[in-house]
Amino acid sequence: MSPQTAMTLMSVVELILWAVLGFLFWTKKLQRRFPAMGAYLALRVASMPALVFFFYSHSQHWLNHHAFRLYFFTYWTVYIVSAVMLYFVCTEVFRSALWAFSGLQRLGIVAFRWAILVSVIVSMSTLSFEHSGTLLVSAIALGLMRSVSMIELCLLAFLCLSMNALGLSVRDKAFGIALGFGVMSSSDFIFATFISRHTSLTDPFQFVAESVILVAIGMWITYCAMPEKVRQPVMIPVNSIIFRWNEIASALGHTGTQVAVQPAGGFFLTDVESAVAKALPKN
Repeated sequence: MSPQTAMTLMSVVELILWAVLGFLFWTKKLQRRFPAMGAYLALRVASMPALVFFFYSHSQHWLNHHAFRLYFFTYWTVYIVSAVMLYFVCTEVFRSALWAFSGLQRLGIVAFRWAILVSVIVSMSTLSFEHSGTLLVSAIALGLMRSVSMIELCLLAFLCLSMNALGLSVRDKAFGIALGFGVMSSSDFIFATFISRHTSLTDPFQFVAESVILVAIGMWITYCAMPEKVRQPVMIPVNSIIFRWNEIASALGHTGTQVAVQPAGGFFLTDVESAVAKALPKN
């Protein structure tokens, strides 16, 4: 079996897995809870047939020399749009994980958005704009995906460390989405490291990256197929630290009852001395 045929078969398997994942996702009506994830899956399901066709056309030498260019621009366009969508996916996963703590959720979303902005600025500032044409497109796409990959790994680490405090289960859909993206982001970091040296569509490294994507999609299919438990109120002690943090976060940004403070007529000890002087003659 030639490398082109093997990669084409893996692309077809990926297309089938994306279709199965999308079917389960919308059948379970998970797009109501994760609308950004639903849009991301719709983009993947819609773009995969075109990518498979262009890749197969390139391997069979169809469309003259236009097949590779069509595949290149379609792939990187979908890559950039996916990177933008993943920022919104991470935000809604973070919001879903903190659903029981409204104060921390509101304050955390603000901090999370600032972290995303800083990550994008840092990633874009490290790009070299000496490239032109197609190389510049791939450099921008890899920079965006590198920044969102850092956010995904940080989100997964946060969920793993605070799972018990948040009352989050391993079977929860939010954790499953974060786990799948954590696996894919690790692959993206490696892919971004070796992309300058490996440019062939049938390079052995491409097979490794494609295998990681198939594993991540398989994990999402498993999570979507599992029955989802009804969310129960999270029971935590009143004296717990996370409860206090949630109360403090809920109080921040809310204006309470205003009290008018009148200036004192004199010093406090002067008033006390006057009161004592009036009381002595009476005694």
